[in-house]
Parts: sequence; structure tokens; C-alpha cells
Amino acid sequence: MSAVNITNVTVLGNPSSFLTPFQFEISYECVTPLKDDIEWKLIYVGSAEDETYDQLLESVLVGPVNVGNYRFVFQADPPDPSKIREEDIIGVTVLLLTCSYLGQEFVRVGYYVNNDYEDEQLREEPPPKVLIDKVQRNILSDKPRVTKFPINFHQENSESGEQADGNKELPAPLDNPSNEGL
Repeated sequence: MSAVNITNVTVLGNPSSFLTPFQFEISYECVTPLKDDIEWKLIYVGSAEDETYDQLLESVLVGPVNVGNYRFVFQADPPDPSKIREEDIIGVTVLLLTCSYLGQEFVRVGYYVNNDYEDEQLREEPPPKVLIDKVQRNILSDKPRVTKFPINFHQENSESGEQADGNKELPAPLDNPSNEGL
């Protein structure tokens, strides 16, 4: 069982211009107190073929976290278009929202993002060089891909790879493709 459970993620200001900052309202619960901070990251996948084009847009530490329900708005600057190959700016990519504890990622929420020109004429006849200020970003927020990773939230209680509640860590991530029970 996870000590922290995401209960909801709402994408704010969607769709928007490619150059507009990202905003997510994140709700989560903590079921057992944690001594250290949890780390939230937002990563923009710049190319499906080469992860060197991925950009860490923002990383924030929250905590220490006591038992209870929490909600905050996570804001991140848009990706730097100069660090994305020209042919990868227009089209579909991925945005990853991750949460970690003590360097161990325990949940990842992935969203498909469609970048295209808002203007129909530009979509039909794209210019030779991308006009980034005319590109609209649309996060497909109704179908996030949620992956949960089992971690040991209380390492001092474990010496044999078992979690504090007695469950052994699972070798593969658990997937929950629906928005329910994030």
C-alpha cells in the first residue's frame, strides 16, 4: 500500500498556446506521516526516438507530509522550443507528471499532448519553419496513463526488501489507465 495516493489531477487552462505555462491542480492524500519531502516533476518528451530531447520543466519539493488531504497548483514553464527538433514540435508527444520519495518514483501520470496550428490554413499549408507563437497545445486530459511503482516509504523499518506493511515489493509497475482512483 502506498503512503501517498493521488486522488485527482486537473489540467488547467487547456487547450492553450504552446508558450503558455502548464498548470495542474493536484490533489493527494497521505495515509502515513513521512519524514522527508515528496518531489513532484513535470517532464516534456521532446522526441519519441531520443530521450536527450526530454526537458525537465519543473521540480518541486513538498513536505514533510503529515497524514491528511492536500491540494496545490503545480505550475511549470513551457518547453524550450529551441531544444526540440523542428520536425517534432508539431504533432503528438507526451507529458509526464511524476512523484518520488527519497529518490524513488512511486507514481507517474502520463498525458498525450497534441501540438498543432490553431489556424486551419496553417494546418493545411504549414510554413517551412514552425511559427511557435501560432502553435496550440492540447493536453488529452481525460485519458491519463497512471503507473504506480511499489517503493519502501519507511526504509528504516525494513532490511530484507519488504515494505513496512509486510508486502514484498512487486517487480513490475501497476497500471491504472482510467482517471478513477488516481
